[in-house]
Amino acid sequence: MTWQRSLIVLSAMFLVVAFALATAGSASLPLEQLLSRHSPGFASSLRSAFPSWMVDRIVLPLLVRPAWLVPLALGLLCAVGALTFPAGNSVGRTRMR
Repeated sequence: MTWQRSLIVLSAMFLVVAFALATAGSASLPLEQLLSRHSPGFASSLRSAFPSWMVDRIVLPLLVRPAWLVPLALGLLCAVGALTFPAGNSVGRTRMR
């Protein structure tokens, strides 16, 4: 039950962040541009933080997407995760007669 509630809270937080990013700024603002505003050396530190194959195949394609897309995807994944956990005692044992 604790995992389910934690995932619900995380999902709500990610979805609020995605909504705020989509409505407050430009909806087509790339994630790389948003992150480089807060950390100027961000792009150069990627090559040293991750292996080159991961940067080329996973990180760079994510950075060219709109900034709101990543928190939206994480929020949806947390929501699906919360729905897959059983809700306490709702699934009980059948009584034998």
